[in-house]
Amino acid sequence: MDTLKPLSDFFTAIKNDYRISPMHIAIYAALLQFRSVKGFINPIFVFSSEIIVIAKVSSANTYHKCVQELHQYGYIKYKPSFKKNRGSEVHFLFSIDADTDS
Repeated sequence: MDTLKPLSDFFTAIKNDYRISPMHIAIYAALLQFRSVKGFINPIFVFSSEIIVIAKVSSANTYHKCVQELHQYGYIKYKPSFKKNRGSEVHFLFSIDADTDS
């Protein structure tokens, strides 16, 4: 599998999307990194504290705002869990799975 394809697809998709900021890109890349560590599963279950560290985001509010916007803009599907013992669910909408060769 081409491990850079999901990130490359994201950059292609956001090329002309003025709404996307460097913070959105950092969080999306951090989510992809987290997914890669977990074996390229889709969806992933994440806690904001895990992604904030990877993305180098200093505020949980910024993280939540950007993740919700990525969801609204159609780049991910985000289901917050609101439970301390279960991470929020993040689906990657346009990325290849680990077992496909496209």
